[in-house]
Amino acid sequence: MSNDQAHAGTAEGQGPVRITSEIDRHLENKREELFEEFEIADAFPPEVLREAEARTEDVQNEIQSEVDERTDLRDLTTWTTDPADAQDFDDAISIEKGEETYTLWVHIADVTHYVHPESEMWAEAVRRGNTVYLPGYTIHMLPPTLAETVCSLVPNEDRLAHTVEMTLDRENLSFENIEIYKSVIESDERLTYTQCENRLDDEDAPLHDEATLAFELADQMHEQRKEDGSLVLNPSRDRAHTIIEECMLKANKAVTHVLMWNRGVEAMYRVHPQPTPDQWDKALKEIMELDGVSIPSGSWDDPRKSVNAALESAPPRALNKIQRAVLKVMPRAKYMNDPFGGHHALNFDIYGHFTSPIRRLSDLINHWIVHENDVPEDLIQLCDRASDRQKDAETAERLYKQFMEEIGLDPYAVNSRGVEVVDDDEIDDEDGIEY
Repeated sequence: MSNDQAHAGTAEGQGPVRITSEIDRHLENKREELFEEFEIADAFPPEVLREAEARTEDVQNEIQSEVDERTDLRDLTTWTTDPADAQDFDDAISIEKGEETYTLWVHIADVTHYVHPESEMWAEAVRRGNTVYLPGYTIHMLPPTLAETVCSLVPNEDRLAHTVEMTLDRENLSFENIEIYKSVIESDERLTYTQCENRLDDEDAPLHDEATLAFELADQMHEQRKEDGSLVLNPSRDRAHTIIEECMLKANKAVTHVLMWNRGVEAMYRVHPQPTPDQWDKALKEIMELDGVSIPSGSWDDPRKSVNAALESAPPRALNKIQRAVLKVMPRAKYMNDPFGGHHALNFDIYGHFTSPIRRLSDLINHWIVHENDVPEDLIQLCDRASDRQKDAETAERLYKQFMEEIGLDPYAVNSRGVEVVDDDEIDDEDGIEY
């Protein structure tokens, strides 16, 4: 998954954070307060749930009826990589290496086969705008029953997908060819990030060669992005996360490249304005004043490269401070029907979202536009809606984390491990939390 949000649940190797029933009540009350303030709907309307249930019946027969109308990729080696506790697997990759090119397939669950403008689920997705991730608690954009069944690319089962097939030049990684089409796939395996790391290390393990090739390409894409001036705020990402992030970025870029240059259609483009020179100066000055942090002289031609260089050489204790200095001056990214201005942080002329239609309205809309080669009449309003709802979700998440810290909970621990409600006398000093 491209957003790096940990799902609620238990992370690999660790048990959930233990809390008392009183703390659990405080958390529930805070959620209800935030839901009311930001108009976040937790429960789905009955008609939406009924529609979702109906669309998950007789799955295999429906998929078989679609095979002749789609590209059959079931023989292509394909796998997913997600957090250990992910409930649905909405993206998968395949890769091959030629003499002069790489071929990268990014397969995304074909959500718009089930959720379309005439459906109740579409209207509800527009109301919600996105999935809201609070530490230990998720409010979904689409009914989980859909995401966890027909739109989950589980191993060894046929699934409907929307595939982005990219042929890339091995030297400069430019697009030699891009094809976007409906497909039928069968994932060979579901890997967690830790399992993916282990496969990369074990030459005899299944998918070792494919994962190694995927990282070879992803690492090149990552280094090229940095060289081109893309801001990389997390310099210590492991190989598994690098594979997924870079492949999803490349697929998103490919789709919006096709929409803008090949088709010339409007879509939900992701536009990120740049800070003013004074704002950048303020951020860089704050970074330079940090203990143990310096910016190499060769990177001063672009503030984004300056930040990347500072992050790579900074002591671990300074990383969060550097990131905060940058985020304080960064304007908000927003969705627009025209890509004018590009995406400053990524340094992409054209960019948009396509790889997460289960959790973002923008991706759902772009899936529909790609397939129909047409745009909804209310596209501008949908762009504004998606932007506003994302802002509300991020604010609610920030306030919830702040509240957790105020009552002695570590939001990061809860986010990665989930919670377990226990009796007061079961909480001991080993939990590291006192109530």
